Amino acid sequence: MKAALAIIATLLLGTCSQPPTVLEQIMRAGELRVVTPNLPSAYYLGASGPQGPEFELASRFAAELGVRLYIYSVPNVGDVMRELESHRAHIAAAGLTRGMKLPSQTGFGPPYQQVREHLIFRQGGVRVRNLAQAVNSHIEVVAGSAHAATLEQARLAVPNLSWVENPSAETEELLYRLSRREFDYTVADSNEFAIGRTFHPDIRIAFDISVGKALAWAVDARDPSLLRRVTAFYASLKAEGRLASILDTYYGDVDRFDYIQARVFIDDIQERLPQYRHWFKEAASQVGVDWRLLAAIGYQESHWVPTATSPTGVRGLMMLTEETARGLNIPDRLDPRDSIFGGAQYFLRVRNQIPSRILEPDRTWMTLAAYNVGLGHLEDARILTQMHGKNPDSWDDVREHLPLLTQTKWYTQVKRGYARGWEPVRFVENIRSYMDILDWVAADAGPPAQREAAAK
Repeated sequence: MKAALAIIATLLLGTCSQPPTVLEQIMRAGELRVVTPNLPSAYYLGASGPQGPEFELASRFAAELGVRLYIYSVPNVGDVMRELESHRAHIAAAGLTRGMKLPSQTGFGPPYQQVREHLIFRQGGVRVRNLAQAVNSHIEVVAGSAHAATLEQARLAVPNLSWVENPSAETEELLYRLSRREFDYTVADSNEFAIGRTFHPDIRIAFDISVGKALAWAVDARDPSLLRRVTAFYASLKAEGRLASILDTYYGDVDRFDYIQARVFIDDIQERLPQYRHWFKEAASQVGVDWRLLAAIGYQESHWVPTATSPTGVRGLMMLTEETARGLNIPDRLDPRDSIFGGAQYFLRVRNQIPSRILEPDRTWMTLAAYNVGLGHLEDARILTQMHGKNPDSWDDVREHLPLLTQTKWYTQVKRGYARGWEPVRFVENIRSYMDILDWVAADAGPPAQREAAAK
């Protein structure tokens, strides 16, 4: 009897299989679930769809696995941790600092970026050289952040150091408020500062509070299968130079929104514009706008360089995405005539989706803003404008509220969430400045309505 029971037990054990690993579960489901915050340093919706460094990395990893990516955002790091702990997410791509406490059965992947913590001040303010010199100043940081923890540690050496922890702001909002002189200093990681200075060129680094912080993904580590694959993925990205390229796209030193350099622009009008001017005029005539408007868009996008290519894949004189060019039946984005006519058609397509009750010149400026940031985000900004009791059909009012899309308090109240709201504002301002210079340098006029819009 005992022998028979032993045989039966052996047979039963032989039929049992090991539960699938985390990686096997992902492969069988055909889906990688990634949680992230809705921030410029992680993930957000741009004019052409999802963008952000964490989104780019997660997309590549999902493609390498051969599964679809399901990426979703949560409000803060605490929520990120809860998603990991519940195993609703396989990976947290959230700019997490290696060494911070993680939920059980999760672990850090390899570091993919080194950042420093800066003390930031506004140009014209007092530049201190250490925290002891900032004792009597107003310092404001994000509540519960690694920056607050760094200041807490620093207080061991500087007992009188004090600061305010803001529970409803992210670093980008604090950089904006600092640029408006609402307080003296804030703390930002070097990658956050690299994005923030694009929109607030008057902010400066006082000094580095800490160095050598490593950012990494947090991974479901109930078994080592996913962590091993993530480690191999990053090793490959680094070896092939793709990791550096992705990070440079978002944090590189390229100043994408320079203030108008009138002298350089005038030189380019003389040297570059003549070979494209007739195409700008022909395309503008087809869509019913002043040719200077198209020329100004082209200069803002590429400085009239027909072979221009951005790290994100937009190309040509008008810097069209591959998807946009395909939708407009543009055969060659690098052909300057194709690019100019494609840009004109795309401008017309966007303008036709702006509410017809919006009159010139507001209609043109809002079209340009949507051209840059996307119609959805423009509509969100118009909703916020209305919420503040202002006119959502007035560009002057909408431009004041577009930057609110960078603030947690406001972008969580609209449909499409975070957007780099300073980008379309600077985009429109630059193009208007280019048009003013073209109006001065070039003698011939465009369609009356558009000339009136340009004049205003």
